[in-house]
Amino acid sequence: MIRRLFPDCSAARRPMRVVLAAAMAATLMAGCGSFGGAPAHKNSVYQSERFASDETFSRLFDASVQDTCEAARRALLSQGYVINAALPDSISGTKRFQPEGEVHVEISFTIVCVPEGGGGKLATAYVSALQDRYNVKRSANSTSLGVSAIGSISVPLSSTSESLVKVASETIPAGQFYDRFFALMQRLIAQQGVEETPEAEKAGG
Repeated sequence: MIRRLFPDCSAARRPMRVVLAAAMAATLMAGCGSFGGAPAHKNSVYQSERFASDETFSRLFDASVQDTCEAARRALLSQGYVINAALPDSISGTKRFQPEGEVHVEISFTIVCVPEGGGGKLATAYVSALQDRYNVKRSANSTSLGVSAIGSISVPLSSTSESLVKVASETIPAGQFYDRFFALMQRLIAQQGVEETPEAEKAGG
């Protein structure tokens, strides 16, 4: 009689367990599909890094390390760049632009000059330019001015503060941008050679 009044519930629980197990398996399979279905390297930027010898981030100059970096410094100054650091073998400078009303762009140059050969008359200039993009962000600030003589009356005062928020940063790819900079450096090196020749003739005479 006890078995009839209190029947075994294990048979009723089995279908529920099967349903829960199937749901968990489906969830795991869906997670694997979202994480492992698409290749992780599909949109990886390193795929575009060829490390080819024809990249134009560097240029060989017929000048010493010091003269090469001096030409780079003069090239940046002639285009309105602010020199942040100037060493005999490295130069860095920045310039700011505002292409749109609330968009600001900053280009940062880094030049490293390395000697080539044992004579000290050849040098390679390695140049990299970084472009940072900023947007203007506005935030409202509210304050209250209490007037104690009248009572608890307060006059709300509101102000808006603006700040620049970096939204993008990218190294400018090799191409005509660097070619123009190297061409300007070459002209400045040639001018430096012309300026030094009369001084050398005077010292020799």
